[in-house]
Amino acid sequence: MIPKPCVASLVLAVLVLAGCSSGPTVVPAATAEQKKALWEPVAALAGEWVATDEKGEKQLALRIHLTSNKTIVHEVMFPGTEHEMTNVYCMDGPDLVMTHYCAAGNQPRLRATAAGTSAGEINFECDAVTNMRAKDEGYMGSMKLVIKDADHIEQWWAHVKEGKDVEGGEVRLTLERKK
Repeated sequence: MIPKPCVASLVLAVLVLAGCSSGPTVVPAATAEQKKALWEPVAALAGEWVATDEKGEKQLALRIHLTSNKTIVHEVMFPGTEHEMTNVYCMDGPDLVMTHYCAAGNQPRLRATAAGTSAGEINFECDAVTNMRAKDEGYMGSMKLVIKDADHIEQWWAHVKEGKDVEGGEVRLTLERKK
């Protein structure tokens, strides 16, 4: 006969292992409407995008391409600079997920839903951050993508610290497609 404390520990261990062995989360496929609202506008941004710097000169700010059998949008911000960063967009069931590989060394994962979009605008909100080293470390907590037309976009990034937007921490990129 197994002592009662051992039985309780064994049951707890089995429950923990059962939770861990359940495998990945399965999500329903995106509908055509969800893909049209979220995926298609972002995939159409493939190309190079420039921003005007403080001297009035146009600088390469984004390089975007499709990869992984056109299921991923790979975006490089400020290519070739010391602040180069990468964003990877993909559909996760009905949602569009973007992971921001930040120069700060953390990786916020932001999620947009079709319900949270309006014409020409996709709003991403943070749902997780990997590689956080301290509770008070800042990270990019949201990004609003505004697609004005095929050749003009804006990205509005909000820096968050301790769960709150940092005053003065908003970054706005105004971009035009490189011709």
